Formats: sequence, structure tokens, C-alpha cells
Amino acid sequence: MQEEDNSVLEQSELQQGDPNPNDPSPHPSAFTVNCFEWVDSLVMALVAVVILFTFLFRVVTVDGTSMLPNLYSGDRIVVSSYFYQPKQGDVVVLKRTIGLTKPIVKRVIALPGQTVDIDYISGNVIVDGKEIDESSYIESGITHEPMTSESLLQFPQTVPAGHIFVLGDNREVSEDSRFEAVGMVDERYILGKAEMILFPVPRFGRIGS
Repeated sequence: MQEEDNSVLEQSELQQGDPNPNDPSPHPSAFTVNCFEWVDSLVMALVAVVILFTFLFRVVTVDGTSMLPNLYSGDRIVVSSYFYQPKQGDVVVLKRTIGLTKPIVKRVIALPGQTVDIDYISGNVIVDGKEIDESSYIESGITHEPMTSESLLQFPQTVPAGHIFVLGDNREVSEDSRFEAVGMVDERYILGKAEMILFPVPRFGRIGS
């Protein structure tokens, strides 16, 4: 009777999923299982990162000195593009302009419907009749007429609907909306807002506006 009870108990344990000690088939070790779980988690994390940087963020390399002293050539910056609406003071990456086919990085100075004037004598930028305070990112009064043979816009100028007016922080060398080759930039050319410097590591941090 005792033997029958033991047999029934063994069968019950096997039915509940306990491993059969007489089963010759190999079973994965706990280390192997943990490795598979770790790889699966890593793959999912990589997929999430790819989706994030494909649809929400991009990494762009700054080319040139037109955004000194805030952005240096070679800086790698994170750009957010998801449902972005430009705001005055934002640093943006432009895919192209009327006369330029390569991406450029500039600062938004005026929005659609606003009137821009530049007092090249005082070096101040005026939007809708008021001098804008740019002291948080550059010295005030440094916007002078570029020394160039290229055609420049005449001011004041009213920004058309669906466009923005942009300037580089390094006003002496920046080719921006003062130039006819750039002019008022179509908002459809905006890749997104420059949010932070990713590399080099010593310069890691948010980009001010």
C-alpha cells in the first residue's frame, strides 16, 4: 500500500512539471538562461534606441564656425524633430535653404509675421520695433554689416507666413538670413531644434536659448 502511494506521489510531481531525473535530454543551465534573457533585453533596448533616434531625435555634427562661441565645428548635437514649432531664440538645424544645399545650424530671430530690422551702426537686432536682448548667448551689439561681395537683404523685412529669420551667433562670419542666398527660411526646411551637445564629453550639456 505504501509503495502504491509513493508511485502515485511521484506521478503527480512529474505531472506538475518537475524535471524527471531519469530523463536523458539536456536542460539549459541557469547561466545559459540568464544569457538569453540578457541578450533579449539588449536587443529590445537597441531597437528602442533606433526608433527613438529615427523618429524623435537625431545626432548632427556642426560644420563651421558660424555658431561660435556656443557651438564649435565638430560638436555632435542632439536634435529633436517631433512636432517641433520654432520659437525665438531656439537653435535649429536647417536641412537646406534657397541658395544652400547643405545643412546649417542657426538661431531663430524672428517668426512669421514679425518685422526684422538691423541697426548696423549700433549692432542691434530689432524685432517688431524692439531691440531683442541676446546677452544670454552672445555679446549685445555685435550684428554689423557683413564684409562681403555677396548680395544682402535690405532692412526692415517682414517674415512671410511659413518662414523664419535666422542668424548665426558668430555674426562676423555667419552666412544667414541677412544674405539673399539664405533669406527667409521655409519652415519645411527645419530638421529640428538643437537640444544638447553630446560630444565632446567636456562640452556635454544643454544648448541655451
